[in-house]
Amino acid sequence: MTAPVKKLRLATAWLGGCSGCHMSLLDLGERLVELAGAIELVYGPLVDAKEFPAGVDVALIEGAVANIDNLELIQQIRERSRIVVSLGDCAVTGNVTSLRNFFTVDDLLTAVYHAGPGSAPHGADAVRELPALLPRVLPLHQVVPVDGFIPGCPPDPERIWTALAALLRGEPVQLSEEQRTFG
Repeated sequence: MTAPVKKLRLATAWLGGCSGCHMSLLDLGERLVELAGAIELVYGPLVDAKEFPAGVDVALIEGAVANIDNLELIQQIRERSRIVVSLGDCAVTGNVTSLRNFFTVDDLLTAVYHAGPGSAPHGADAVRELPALLPRVLPLHQVVPVDGFIPGCPPDPERIWTALAALLRGEPVQLSEEQRTFG
């Protein structure tokens, strides 16, 4: 009797971003069937897990670190994952999410809530409703060590598949020059 093949424990997470990278991951189409046979998806928007698990082999992280919740989650992910990969331009560079870095947090909240359609929650209400914004939005590698990068906004499915196929073979993420371009 042959020993069962150990599946790669894969997690994904969505920090400060738009979820376009996860949509691009789903655009792998038929390759998702091949991927499903090789991984155990243990955390992500498509998994009903409330806490990031221990013993993750590979974590694909979309989005930049924009608030306290993002910061706590990425630190937990790094602690519990063997390999952490920045998925998409927000995770790699901060991209669109980091446009708010041109404003202070107070100026941003004033512009959005006082000049906008509502008013900013204050005191205990703010803590319950909104995670505290960090002074600056940061790409992942400025917060935790990152083992690989998959650029693109969002990365095209072929780029994601190239990275995943390497990881499934136990190799580092090494994209061709064409696949390392941004945008």
